[in-house]
Amino acid sequence: MAKNDAPAEKTSRLKQIRSAYQLTKKSDPRIGLLLAAIFLGVVAVFVALGFLVGPLLIWIPLGVALGFLATTIVFGRRVEKAAYSQIEGQAGAAASALQTLRRGWNVTPAVAVTKNADIVHRVVGRPGIVLVGEGQPTRVKNLLAAEGKKHTRVAGGAPVIQLVAGKGEGEIDIRKLTKHVMKLPQALQPSEITDLLQRLKALDAVRPQVPMPKGPVPTSLKGARQAMKGR
Repeated sequence: MAKNDAPAEKTSRLKQIRSAYQLTKKSDPRIGLLLAAIFLGVVAVFVALGFLVGPLLIWIPLGVALGFLATTIVFGRRVEKAAYSQIEGQAGAAASALQTLRRGWNVTPAVAVTKNADIVHRVVGRPGIVLVGEGQPTRVKNLLAAEGKKHTRVAGGAPVIQLVAGKGEGEIDIRKLTKHVMKLPQALQPSEITDLLQRLKALDAVRPQVPMPKGPVPTSLKGARQAMKGR
């Protein structure tokens, strides 16, 4: 990395953290007091240990480091909770969650959309093809079934898994969606994924382009997480 890039990257990350804090404060107005209390509480415990068992010069820096770590962990969880609260229930919420998947996953939002805002998103990875539907349960299951048939024809034997994002019976809460997808059994090797993606391009080429329904910005949740991970 060039030397001139370092200040820009640092500024960009600070902006992300500030944006994440502002987002969280809207739904959790006391987040600042909570974080300060956690940091000072941890430091106070280690200062007390320094006085009891000494020496202070060891316990105080350790307390500051662990206080910062505890504050960061709590902040990250609150940011994620606030981000999910912001997008939950909106069209495209599942896509926002899926796009936080790390390397090794290919996410295509809205491969199929109906006029009723029922949507199917596609994830390709080691488990195969994962189709995730969101919308009215009965309608979206029919849409998933139709997309499942189309994808099975070009999958070349790769598994085609269908999931419905939601809070109903048999559905996956968007807060748990990425973890659920990542825990699916692995069935493909990296070379097979590359070949599969090429076949899917042929399928996508013959389908009409569909606009993503108005809703949350797909990268909003990802940006909030990146701010806490420094990516």
